[in-house]
Amino acid sequence: MLVQKYKDMLSGKSVIRQLSEFATARGQEIGYENVFDYSLGNPSVPVPQEFTDEMIRMLTEMGTNALHGYSPSLGITSVREAVADSLERRFGLPYGKEHIFMAVGAAGALAHAFRLVTEPGDEILTFAPFFPEYHPYVDLTGAVLKVVPPDTERFQIHFGKFREMLTEKVMAVLINTPNNPSGVVYSAETLRTLADILREKSAEYGHTIYLISDEPYREIVFSGVEAPCVSAFYDNTIMCYSFSKSLSIPGERIGYVAVNPRCKDAEDMINMCGQISRGIGHNCPPSLIQLAVARVLDKTADLGVYETNRNLLYRELVNLGFTCVEPGGTFYIFPKALEEDAVEFCRKALKYDLVLVPGDTFGAPGYFRMAYCIDTEKVERSLEPLRRFVREVYGR
Repeated sequence: MLVQKYKDMLSGKSVIRQLSEFATARGQEIGYENVFDYSLGNPSVPVPQEFTDEMIRMLTEMGTNALHGYSPSLGITSVREAVADSLERRFGLPYGKEHIFMAVGAAGALAHAFRLVTEPGDEILTFAPFFPEYHPYVDLTGAVLKVVPPDTERFQIHFGKFREMLTEKVMAVLINTPNNPSGVVYSAETLRTLADILREKSAEYGHTIYLISDEPYREIVFSGVEAPCVSAFYDNTIMCYSFSKSLSIPGERIGYVAVNPRCKDAEDMINMCGQISRGIGHNCPPSLIQLAVARVLDKTADLGVYETNRNLLYRELVNLGFTCVEPGGTFYIFPKALEEDAVEFCRKALKYDLVLVPGDTFGAPGYFRMAYCIDTEKVERSLEPLRRFVREVYGR
């Protein structure tokens, strides 16, 4: 007999993926260059040349066992050491290899983090707007994801609602900064207040409330914006990182869990990740990719194109009368739709070959997301269809 919960999920496929599939199909009709596809957050800039060079060097010079054999359960030791050294240099926290677990992307890192600190029935809180895949990531562990309503003024944290929802059943709080879908970077003030509340409630409830920090966009921060290190504010932080966006290698599925060295039982938690991987199959990321990223930890792809695209879109959206919080990073922007029903707004936009994602799935009805990780030339060409859409449908 098929498992019903997964069968039920067939009728609730990702809206983002559905729109991406629509864009692909429409592209076959009119040429994909004529479809302004803002649906999928798939990095568009080339990988750093240093990464490519390192891959070629290893494939040419190193033996196949080292490159293609299984890695140790916790990841290749030299890679874990290199990651820890990089984090210590950048953020001033005393990371060692014993605080690092190599994972299959940020999703794999989160899969381990949730299982480290929750039992079935426990609650995890996150903040809208949020990445919609958090629901299956959490709910299928047996824990329960609950979503704090958004602060739509700034897309920081709505602390009043947060305090109401932070009950004794909450074992972890999940944040994503820089944020998908809003592009907002949590301020030092926000993180300091969050940490103070978590310490207060951990003491009151008699158990640690962990902070799980999902950080795949950590390196995509725009000029003039400060992106504080989340782990520096709260000892019981579990960092979940991916190289997908910083190096523009999402298909390689490589990242890590980094438990704050000041967290009680940090080393045990990393060793537990090795045991968790036995049960969920997210084990032993490819050795070749682990070794390659370890050589370019302080490099990124040329991420400046995303700021250029942000500037173009933000300026145009504001000029057209949209309400929009200016993104401080990522490659997303999250304006308010020009009608209450963002699903209907996005449906109407399709007639202009503008593929936009309604905010309902992100926990913020009435808003929509644009993933501007596309060529700047295409962003520029999309502005006239956007103007025409707004003028013809909404009279602006």
